[in-house]
Amino acid sequence: MDDQAAGGRQDAQRVPGCYRHPDRETGVRCTRCERPICPECMIEASVGFQCPECVRGGGGTGHAPSASMPRTLAGGTIAADPRLVTKILIGINVAVFLAVTIERSLLSDLYLVGAWPPAPFTPHQGVADGEWYRLVTSMFTHEEIWHIGFNMLSLWLLGGPLEQHLGRARYLALYLISGLAGSALTYLLAGGGTASLGASGAVFGLFGATAMLMRRLRYDMRPIIALLVINLVITFSWEGIAWQAHIGGLVAGVVIGYAMVHAPRERRALVQYGTCALVLGAVVLLTLVRTAQLT
Repeated sequence: MDDQAAGGRQDAQRVPGCYRHPDRETGVRCTRCERPICPECMIEASVGFQCPECVRGGGGTGHAPSASMPRTLAGGTIAADPRLVTKILIGINVAVFLAVTIERSLLSDLYLVGAWPPAPFTPHQGVADGEWYRLVTSMFTHEEIWHIGFNMLSLWLLGGPLEQHLGRARYLALYLISGLAGSALTYLLAGGGTASLGASGAVFGLFGATAMLMRRLRYDMRPIIALLVINLVITFSWEGIAWQAHIGGLVAGVVIGYAMVHAPRERRALVQYGTCALVLGAVVLLTLVRTAQLT
């Protein structure tokens, strides 16, 4: 009897599990419906946190959900499809891959190259020749099926949770600027005639931002750190990989990701987009410096 009573008291004192993820114990409840919610399901509101269902439905307050729309952890608006931007980015990458596969001549106009042909010939292609668009097009261009397959799988796995927690605009800014940072560092450090392509810089930016998000949510960071270390080992051990793009994207992702999830509420947009502007400014500066070297 005593053992049964002790067991009953222990069950009564057990921390409840999230209503969406029963295996995750939590002491936080939705301020509208009072259901227990874990950090992944918490959506920051004006007072406390709310669950996704209450946010989407307006919580029975009689007002439209947009009238007092709760925000994501980073201040973004809640979207019905939290992976929409990720799907669009994957679609663009796949469309460019198919176009390049069908018409191989397109490749030379899309990949990243500093100046081509090299000396003593007069360059007529490359970023140094004014083709700055290559910093962007190279982010969406792949030549090998394994390359696009690995990058798109990583984009799907990392991009979805980030888009959900940051919001669409902030997530898109993170992706594009991380990719540009990878392109700029490749342009700066690689040989002028070296061609590179791929979404790896942007994907490594998502790695860095994911680490910052997990740190903010106090998740176990060992899995993401282990995965990142494995990718860095591959980056520096395999030939033909533009390690500059990976490092540039990773650094940009860490900086922007930290600003996104740690910006003070009263100056959130200023800190977040101000950080994006500073990183973008660094991209422009690196590009100008390298162009001056090559011309």
